[in-house]
Amino acid sequence: MVSKKIIIIGTTASNLYGFRKDFILSCLAQNYHVYAFVSEYTSEWLEKIKSLGVTLVTYKLSRGGLNPLADLGSTYQLIKKIKEIQPDIVFSYSTKPVIYATLAAYRTKVPYIYGMIEGLGSPFTIHKHGLSLKAQFIRFVQISLYRLAFPYLDKIIFLNREDPKDLVHRYNLPHKRNAIQVLGPIGLNLHDYAYTKWDDQKKLSFIFIARLIAEKGIFEYLEAAKIVKQKYPDITFKIIGGLDPENPTGLKQAQLDQLIETGIIEYAGFVQDVDQQIRESAVFVLPSYYREGVPRSTQEAMAIGRPVITTDVPGCNQTVVNEVTGFLIPKWDVRALVNKMIYFIEHPEQVNKMGYQGFLYAKKNFNAVHINHRLLQILEMI
Repeated sequence: MVSKKIIIIGTTASNLYGFRKDFILSCLAQNYHVYAFVSEYTSEWLEKIKSLGVTLVTYKLSRGGLNPLADLGSTYQLIKKIKEIQPDIVFSYSTKPVIYATLAAYRTKVPYIYGMIEGLGSPFTIHKHGLSLKAQFIRFVQISLYRLAFPYLDKIIFLNREDPKDLVHRYNLPHKRNAIQVLGPIGLNLHDYAYTKWDDQKKLSFIFIARLIAEKGIFEYLEAAKIVKQKYPDITFKIIGGLDPENPTGLKQAQLDQLIETGIIEYAGFVQDVDQQIRESAVFVLPSYYREGVPRSTQEAMAIGRPVITTDVPGCNQTVVNEVTGFLIPKWDVRALVNKMIYFIEHPEQVNKMGYQGFLYAKKNFNAVHINHRLLQILEMI
């Protein structure tokens, strides 16, 4: 029996391996020949992807660029590569692949074309000061391109309930009947995130894991840390994540250096053992107002057994059960964040109590085996 062929089209190789690995293995288990397309990569990540048993294909795509000629060139390149493979399915994720890979797949008459929108991203993220003219322009361009691509998608998969309302319905984007699907979180391999009780004999600590940009809530976290430390100087505030010097909303190196020097935070930068860093902390904090799909970091923290403080915004609010597995707070509300941090400091027994409830929730709702089974059903692969 000849295997059917599926092309999975993403951007960075590290992201494809980290976020699509379990889905790829599910496709292989269904006897599909998997082709993985990536546009940004290192030899190390390419080898990791190859080790899964897929056929690796590289292509050119500028993730953040606004050059229409370059994007047109990427589309023609995708047309050529897809035509050579003649797949049964093209499945793309991230903004540009969903647009250009969809158009390329339609042009090459691929039988089934699917796209996954993992959050609406920066152009749909509202800042305190509103949306910049550049962001408004990018949003307009994205919506126009989605309007072009969506009618060719057999399924358009979202991770939370608010995104299709705020994108498809609000802008009246055309699509096939019954194309809109809400998957929920992409989930975790729970074996990689074993439940571990917090050692309540240790000093209580908070941890923030994300890119150090305003949208992820880094400035609210830092402001809260300064306030809490005035009353509880022994409490530790950890940060894991990279600076983004090209991002105008990012934390600057000089600011970071000063925070480290004054002892406000402990900064680890990029680390490989994120799960271990979470285990060594008491409470996970993500005061994000970014238009997430469903943030993976909170899923990881809950699976390990840590309570979470996050914001009541689309995506983030699909992880935490308020006052059961942690707390949901309003976006931008430093005082609310401080109050919840102090709650855990003054009620340390709640760390393991809420953390265990989070673990149970993760076990039920974040299991990648179950989620990928549902995704295969949506894609009509089983």
